Amino acid sequence: MRSLNISVLRFSALACVAAGAASLAACGSTYDPSYAKRPRFSTSAPLVNAKKDPSFLAYAVPESDLHLFPATRSAEFAVHGIDVSKYQGDIDWEQVKDSGVAFAYIKATEGGDRADSKFQYNWAASKAAGVARGAYHFVYWCRPPHEEIANFASVVPNEPDALPPVLDVEPTPESKSCKRTLYRDEAIRDMRIMLEAMERHYGKKPVIYSSVDFYQAILQPDALSEYPIWVRSTKYHPKVRYGDRKWTFWQYRSDGRVPGIVGAVDQNAFNGSHEQWRSWLASTTGLRAAPVAAAAPKHLDDRTDNKLIEDDPAMLNGAEKGAYEKDGAAPTPPAGIGAPPDKG
Repeated sequence: MRSLNISVLRFSALACVAAGAASLAACGSTYDPSYAKRPRFSTSAPLVNAKKDPSFLAYAVPESDLHLFPATRSAEFAVHGIDVSKYQGDIDWEQVKDSGVAFAYIKATEGGDRADSKFQYNWAASKAAGVARGAYHFVYWCRPPHEEIANFASVVPNEPDALPPVLDVEPTPESKSCKRTLYRDEAIRDMRIMLEAMERHYGKKPVIYSSVDFYQAILQPDALSEYPIWVRSTKYHPKVRYGDRKWTFWQYRSDGRVPGIVGAVDQNAFNGSHEQWRSWLASTTGLRAAPVAAAAPKHLDDRTDNKLIEDDPAMLNGAEKGAYEKDGAAPTPPAGIGAPPDKG
């Protein structure tokens, strides 16, 4: 997903709360002395590939079979959608709908106090156009989990016809304000707190969005498998990087072109047929997806081999690069969502 680059510092959420962490500076913006230029993981999940650079990572199929699993196999799937943020500018959602986009995930928030400036417009306009839509939260690893979800809940309405909320988890090595080494048990603990808070507030089981390196270091093979997962793989079919993990959505390209959007946009596939999509949509939102017209064009992925590049989801260009910067006061969260539950 196209988001600000936020990196990671080892911290204790309880220590942040005890310190009255109301601002970024109060919650561990110092540097982990062991942190290097690239994202660092300490993980009990074994990596088959011995390369040290985590831009690698392990293949779940023999390298001799990689040619059988290009990301252009996205064309095998019947239902496609997009994910967007302010970086897509002013979107003509009627054109997006008419182009055959079945669903959209819209960036809402980031960290404990940042909201996407285009969220409210995209949320209302996509619904008006008849595009099934949901919201996602980009995790900033140096804020306590309950502050992250309080921010999300303060921005995203609790609407029954919305898609399940998404927790976007990625390493973010470019941040200048948060250098945290992600330890598997700690990251899973923090994620569970956030996912459970989302589910309590919205009444729907959230979806986890994960980049390849985060998945292989933290989530593989089955951590938090009770939650649906949305995988990213822009060069290969998910089988290559995620093995047998069952996935619900696949982000297969970041350079897509969709009518109604100027410039590139992330494109995604739903893991199922039209009938399975209609069933899933009805069960999670109560909405009924329109039947596909007989003359509807089949989805094509026209990328050539040299365009199938597994790019880093955290990399941005030009003005989009930079550290996390607090942007005004945090919004006021709804009642009951602003503090961790009492464990008694």
